[in-house]
Amino acid sequence: GRGGGGAMDSAAKGGYVLANLAEVVERVLGFLPTKALLRAACVCRLWRECARRTLRTRQRIAWVSALEPGPAENHALVRALARELEKVHVLPQTVLYIADADTFSGHDECHEQKKARKRNSKETALALEKLLPKRCQVLGLVTPGIVVTPMGSSSNQPQEIEEGEAGFALLFPKIDGVKIHTFHFSKDVKSRVFDESKFAEAGLKNNPDLRVVLLFGYNSWKTGATRFLHQIVNPLNEKSIILAGGQVESFTSLTSENNHAQPGDACGVVGLAFSGPQIQSATVLLDQDVADERTAEAAMQRLKAANIPEHNTIGFMFACVGRGYRHYKTKRNMEADAFRKFFPTVPLFGFFGHGEIGCDRIVTGNFVLRECNDIKDDLLHGYTTVMTLIHFGSTK
Repeated sequence: GRGGGGAMDSAAKGGYVLANLAEVVERVLGFLPTKALLRAACVCRLWRECARRTLRTRQRIAWVSALEPGPAENHALVRALARELEKVHVLPQTVLYIADADTFSGHDECHEQKKARKRNSKETALALEKLLPKRCQVLGLVTPGIVVTPMGSSSNQPQEIEEGEAGFALLFPKIDGVKIHTFHFSKDVKSRVFDESKFAEAGLKNNPDLRVVLLFGYNSWKTGATRFLHQIVNPLNEKSIILAGGQVESFTSLTSENNHAQPGDACGVVGLAFSGPQIQSATVLLDQDVADERTAEAAMQRLKAANIPEHNTIGFMFACVGRGYRHYKTKRNMEADAFRKFFPTVPLFGFFGHGEIGCDRIVTGNFVLRECNDIKDDLLHGYTTVMTLIHFGSTK
């Protein structure tokens, strides 16, 4: 009978350790993905404290990629997110997801189905939002094509997907010293003047720590849309701020306390503002003349010269639907490949859209590499690609 007692003793010892020794508990909990960690936090006060401390250390950005078509009734991104959220090691505070337009709105193109297709993209948006934490800010966009790095490693080869089902969700945890705001300005049909007080509310004005603004225009074909976009972009056209983005098909999610649904026929701008003294960023514009491997790589060389640290950094690529393999004479994935060659460990995300926002600009602290002789940069383009790096500070 003594053997049994020994087994009991070691189990009891194990129990004692797991109930009392924070270092051990924390070490064990450190292996758990966030969802399991949150469940473990319900066990007892010690575990809750340990789980809280563990979560605080998880400040790396995670992402979920969807590259293979799903069954007709739901988008591949919904399935990928449902599966992968069980495994991620971050608690998302802000999420940017982008899905492709062809399949996102359903497959049928005839007019009787127009209404059904609209509802379909709403359903997809709701399904995605349901999977994410309640208090998380979500910005969801639909675009004609997707640029995405497959999951597993930040050095995976980024893919330019111009047809077929694809999407990604970028999961930003709480990062010390970094604030991320979502914002939305829609064109007021009645007034021609933009109310600038809305800028301050969105953290885009009187904010010395503002470093990067990603901007996305929707319904850009509407009359007055371009003028409205200029009203938003011009006040932000500062040397100390990186601006990048493009014109998307539509936005499907915007959850945050003060964002209300817009009438379907409005046009406007949604986006993310990144503030924090440790953020460093750089952006280059590949114009129409960039039409082969050599010129694409020369543009990446310019981006590389900004010397932005590459760990804890993400890349964004906003390209015109007219570029991609048609522009590069049937060579696919040219720009993403050029990016990967110069930035072997930076994941790249983005889209093919209906117009681009950006210029050449490098901001590291308050140092600006390229002086623009006080001529404001032209920020709105067509038939170009904008490549941007955002570095979120050094993680321990």
